Amino acid sequence: MIRKKEYALVFIYVTVLIDIIGIGIVAPVLPTLILKLSNGDLSATTKYIGWFISLYALMQFIFAPVLGSLSDRYGRRPLLLWSLLGLGIDYLILAMAPNLIWLFVGRIIAGIMGSSMTTVTAYVSDISTPEKKSQNFGMISAIAGLGLIIGPLIGGVLGHYGERIPFYTAAALSLLNLIYGFFVLPESLKDDNRRSFSWKAANPISAMKSIKKEILGPYLIIAFVFIALAGHAMSSIWNVYGMEKFNWKADMIGYSLGFFGILMVVSQGLFIRLFIDKLGQKKAIMVCMFIYCVSLLLFGFINASWMAFVVMIPYALGGMATPILQSMISSKVPDNKQGVLQGGLSSIGSITAVFGPLLMTGIFAYFTSDNTPIFFSGAPFIFASFLALIGSWCIYLSFSQRN
Repeated sequence: MIRKKEYALVFIYVTVLIDIIGIGIVAPVLPTLILKLSNGDLSATTKYIGWFISLYALMQFIFAPVLGSLSDRYGRRPLLLWSLLGLGIDYLILAMAPNLIWLFVGRIIAGIMGSSMTTVTAYVSDISTPEKKSQNFGMISAIAGLGLIIGPLIGGVLGHYGERIPFYTAAALSLLNLIYGFFVLPESLKDDNRRSFSWKAANPISAMKSIKKEILGPYLIIAFVFIALAGHAMSSIWNVYGMEKFNWKADMIGYSLGFFGILMVVSQGLFIRLFIDKLGQKKAIMVCMFIYCVSLLLFGFINASWMAFVVMIPYALGGMATPILQSMISSKVPDNKQGVLQGGLSSIGSITAVFGPLLMTGIFAYFTSDNTPIFFSGAPFIFASFLALIGSWCIYLSFSQRN
């Protein structure tokens, strides 16, 4: 029984790694592929990228709770294998897509079938003893960070051999893990722990509404929204920004994203506790937000590749504000309501992932088009800094609020 659990955990860890690698592996080459399929310029391509990202996020927002509820009814194993099959199909469609329509079809399939993290966390919870649960969830976070580093590096290297090669590689990884899981993955959910499927429980809107009942004041939630939106400047336009500003190819995009992954793992794994211990939670988050706002401004005005790598360092440190903010929000909710809170925050994050990319890519496309009155490719970062500033002000206001 212990050996089966070990095999199952290995599969879960590999699944998380492949999920994150799959996302990162295609990031360096996605703009080039869309550019070729659309026969347009970089400005028009950026708009397609925004819709590409947002459509996936919308499908995730709708179907992640559905898959989670289905896994409570039918078990974790079939839903995990289903998700891997969906990812494999998605990457194959992207690899062979003859036009943009097929590219978007692939993303819809991935969004519907590929919401595996919800089921992954449920599986780990099922098979973990109470004393091992935190350790196993921590391992998931560490492996996700590793995938964030490895994926873009692999994508950058493989992009040398063609913009579709990384998609074939991601498909192969997903389908090989599907085969592995089919033979080694046992079901984790016992029959007596299963519950009937409910559309009400699978509704992401109700999860967001529940937050209003659990938190006395709105300021921290508003801050969470604005900071999440600001973060999409980096995640949505970094690849096209590098192409336009520094004439980067797939390899440099991959190296920069891999470097950023390292910084994120180091900052959130090592420095966040140091910041809180030295400054206290309130001062730590305000310092991080100041660094975050300034680094976003700097991204908007840099004019050399080496500057991009340098500014990533304070940007990663500023990014520690998000987990600190989540901790502050969590501290306002009783232990028996934490699941409801985290589900609501996840739904809010998903909504910002729908609108954030459209907002940032739209700004980039406008300020890099032929019709723009001022050509300024760094405009999304300036706007993101303004959003982060609003988030900072909301956090500050929450400190004077009675709890």
